[in-house]
Amino acid sequence: MSSADFANKLSASHIRDLVPYESARRLFSGGHYWLNANESPYANPYLIDDSHFNRYPDCQPPALIKAYAQYAGVEANQVIVSRGADEGIELLIRAFCEPSKDSIVICPPTYGMYAISANTFNIDVQKAPLNADFSLDISALEAIAKQDNPPKLVFVCSPNNPTGTRVAQQQLAQVLTLFAGKSLVVVDEAYIEFDIDSSWAKSINQYNNLVILRTLSKAFALAGIRCGFTLASSEIIQVLLKVIAPYPISDPVAQIANQALSEKGIAQMQRQVSLLQQYQQSLIERCQAFPNWEWVGDACANFLLFRVPEKQELMDFLVKNGLLIRDQSKQIALENCLRLSIGNEQENQALIQLIEQFYEEKQS
Repeated sequence: MSSADFANKLSASHIRDLVPYESARRLFSGGHYWLNANESPYANPYLIDDSHFNRYPDCQPPALIKAYAQYAGVEANQVIVSRGADEGIELLIRAFCEPSKDSIVICPPTYGMYAISANTFNIDVQKAPLNADFSLDISALEAIAKQDNPPKLVFVCSPNNPTGTRVAQQQLAQVLTLFAGKSLVVVDEAYIEFDIDSSWAKSINQYNNLVILRTLSKAFALAGIRCGFTLASSEIIQVLLKVIAPYPISDPVAQIANQALSEKGIAQMQRQVSLLQQYQQSLIERCQAFPNWEWVGDACANFLLFRVPEKQELMDFLVKNGLLIRDQSKQIALENCLRLSIGNEQENQALIQLIEQFYEEKQS
């Protein structure tokens, strides 16, 4: 028996046909300009104290929990910190869903890890695709809420990746009401610093089925340290603490996160968000000038989505020239769509120049 056959034989049956999530780093390595993962273009300096590296860290570092609770406007007992918001997704599925019995709901086109995480735990995935304008399909969600065995979790990404659209406050309130007493509504606010007035964090006390996912990966420019937060009622947080690893956050990560959440760190983040929003508006204007480019969605996050007639040709050209963006055309309703992360001035200029070069060479 070959090693591959042996590994396949031993693997769980529901795992055998799964395909790993195609993260930006798995799809492409190398390149000079990375505009494919919605990362911040800014690398900010931090100081590290190594005097306690010989000791295990706190499971939930009190200073970090307090700092994020203060930043988000919630109580400390309503916060749990994890290895990125991705671990928060897994914690919710592990804690509240029973394999081969329960389901979750996603609203595509949206972030792929909700479905991937559910599949790895043998949890069914129901879909309520977004409307043509990327608003929630309330009728579809209402039908799901009326099922005899309603889903345990309903994932709503706002601002949504990859469309850059926010979910209307009225719609989200409807969803919370529809699933009251039945399901947790998980609002993924990974990009909320780019649309801060739309946050639902302070509504946790109003809705006992509301859960918020947050991260330091985007606006805080800390994708490399893997630090995310889940906000919910203290009762939900206590359930999540039953399934989290004993030491999810390393001491260096906690130190860096604390500095990022200081008054100085938050002010720095807000300045950088403001700059990225300015660059984003410029890119909207410049990209819409390209032949038959259609801006899809909205600008509530740190990326833009465009439908491009020569999608594959352009993608291949950019990759060949060391500039990486993300192809989203496999998602429902996003045929020929490319997602462009907002970079710094140099990166954005390189993007525009290469696209101009692409069209010049096509015409010659």
